[in-house]
Amino acid sequence: MRSLDHLFEKNKAWAQRIVEQDPDFFVKLSRQQSPEYLWIGCSDSRVPANEIVDLLPGELFVHRNVANLVVHTDLNCLSVLQFAVDVLKVRHIIVCGHYGCSGVNAALRRHRIGLSDNWLRHVQDVRHKHEAALASIGNETLMADRLCELNVVEQVANVCQTTIARDAWERGQELAIHGWAYGIKDGLLRDLNVTVTNYAEAIPMYQAAIGALA
Repeated sequence: MRSLDHLFEKNKAWAQRIVEQDPDFFVKLSRQQSPEYLWIGCSDSRVPANEIVDLLPGELFVHRNVANLVVHTDLNCLSVLQFAVDVLKVRHIIVCGHYGCSGVNAALRRHRIGLSDNWLRHVQDVRHKHEAALASIGNETLMADRLCELNVVEQVANVCQTTIARDAWERGQELAIHGWAYGIKDGLLRDLNVTVTNYAEAIPMYQAAIGALA
């Protein structure tokens, strides 16, 4: 229990594969990082950000939490967002949820799971906000899928409302915010058609995306 030697062995094998493909990869990587993308995703172990979009280390800046939430009082998320936008100058922010999310399912079914209930209260707020649309679906699995999508759209809206995104747009910085959903069963991404490239688009794109999911 004290030793995880098998993970060190896997690490050595992985590093060797990378070096075989590009002998100077780690030398170049150690000098700087200049990713174009910030990924805000779920902590779920089945949703590995880099692998899903087939990007190497250094190409994707990542923040993950349970149910891929962007909360305006979460200094962890906001610090990652600010560093990505102001320091790394990423051009794209991707909010990615996933079908079969345990956090979303718990919020939908009002299951109590412990301390995380306080965090998932934000997903419950999304559920309450769209309760009529969700109730009209009937099937619980489809309801969970729809809540996953609605949650992504709401989090995209939250990113747009941060001072970080708004300040970037005001100074003319190129920045696009996208909302996606990932299917664990097939490994494929779905674009939820809520891409915002300036503050004036934020509300119209939000309304259009919600309307498409209603």
